[in-house]
Amino acid sequence: MSIIASFPSRLVRFLSYAWAAPATAIGCCLAVSALCLGATWRMVDGVIEVGGGRLASLVRLLPRSMRFDAITFGHVVLGSNHTVIEANRSHEHAHVRQYERWGLLFFPLYLGSSLVQLLRGRDPHHQNHFERQAYLRDSFLSAMPNTYNR
Repeated sequence: MSIIASFPSRLVRFLSYAWAAPATAIGCCLAVSALCLGATWRMVDGVIEVGGGRLASLVRLLPRSMRFDAITFGHVVLGSNHTVIEANRSHEHAHVRQYERWGLLFFPLYLGSSLVQLLRGRDPHHQNHFERQAYLRDSFLSAMPNTYNR
């Protein structure tokens, strides 16, 4: 592919990273804290994945409703360890795509969706619109051959 032909796709990719950059900056701040606690990082498909160290023990100190195995902020995924991140990669990377689409609007939209589900008497996490989208993508990809799971 020529440089000129690939320019539009590179521009779109650059703009998606730029649009998600404020959320990624938050993720980077959390990632640096995790790294100081012994976590390690990897770069997978343009996403920084940080896990291990004492991150899992810190997460256990959070109120039960705020605990997580893995969580995404822009192009940064934080997880209790890299095995957990790998097992949840397609789900968390679906959230990366959501950040690329919504940018900082993702935060109020995600919280709003959780609030609506809570007011309806539903599970605010599993019934959240963005979580359902990510679970659908995850189940779709897990049904496909391994070569398509990225």
